[in-house]
Amino acid sequence: MSEKHISSQFDLELNTASARLMEMGGLVESQLRLAIYALGQFHQEAADEVLEIETRVNSLEIEIDREISSIIGRRQPTARDLRLLIAVSKATANLERAGDEASRIARMVKSITAHGAPRSLPASELRVAGDLATALLRKALDAFARLDVQAAVAIIKEDSAIDEEFNGFLRKLITYMMEDPRTISQSLDLLFIAKAIERIGDHAKNLGEQIIYITRGTDVRHVPLEAVESAAR
Repeated sequence: MSEKHISSQFDLELNTASARLMEMGGLVESQLRLAIYALGQFHQEAADEVLEIETRVNSLEIEIDREISSIIGRRQPTARDLRLLIAVSKATANLERAGDEASRIARMVKSITAHGAPRSLPASELRVAGDLATALLRKALDAFARLDVQAAVAIIKEDSAIDEEFNGFLRKLITYMMEDPRTISQSLDLLFIAKAIERIGDHAKNLGEQIIYITRGTDVRHVPLEAVESAAR
């Protein structure tokens, strides 16, 4: 992920930090897949497994941050190396938060199941958005591993599709609650799940933005898409 240095040990340290990030990303992907499966099947055991993985994800976040702090303190990196380490730290935080959202989905699934979810609720429709978010995170991790700028731009664009799914589901959920007030409690659980999925897409988008920061040295957070595309050229 980085250029060769005079010190091969420095190269090893940078590559190790990046590899740990990918390891953490794999765990979060597992959380998301299990969470979406739990949602589709109202599967308690899958939801429990999501929550178990959360502990490992949290531990990795702390370990990676400790490694990055150590590298910066000892090597005093500059330019692209420093941007890489900062981006890995921010990407780690985004992955941890994506894992938190997967855990939130699992908790909501357990709540819905415990209260006997009405079969009329459109829980299965959330799987479309959930699958989109999981795929987007996978693409973001792959692009981060290759520092692929064009893939990063595509990921930032694709996040809007998840936002559209969320807005469409929200309208449908409001209709269900208006037609049958008895579904309000479970519908609110589904609303929190939908929002968690939408946030996972946001975290994948943030990874894409960090790729552009590493490779181009430009911070493209909170700027129009046209400015992102311009920075990526």
